[in-house]
Amino acid sequence: MSIDRRAAGRAAERLAEHFLAARGLVILERNFRCRVGEVDLIARDGATLVFVEVRLRAGSRFGGAAASVDARKQAKVLRAARFYLANQPDRPCRCDVVALDRLDPDRIEWIRDAFSA
Repeated sequence: MSIDRRAAGRAAERLAEHFLAARGLVILERNFRCRVGEVDLIARDGATLVFVEVRLRAGSRFGGAAASVDARKQAKVLRAARFYLANQPDRPCRCDVVALDRLDPDRIEWIRDAFSA
């Protein structure tokens, strides 16, 4: 991955973080990594724990940002979420996607409860 793509990914994650915080979510973790995967953001929405996948895709040739969260990516996020939950008290949780087709806060698509196990 090029430095420019990494920088764009970090910028997208910061935009998503600010977007979600402005809507009342409390960010608990950024770039949670474990041996089975990664979660871009982990947040709390009331009593619900939210695992957030942030996707930036400039072109729609392959379906756009939201479509890029395919079954393989969902499985990776779910494995990392289960790993995180192993050390947490039992609580409701969901997986959201924040999709951006460019680094523009007015173009954010927030898909709540985008996928589950």
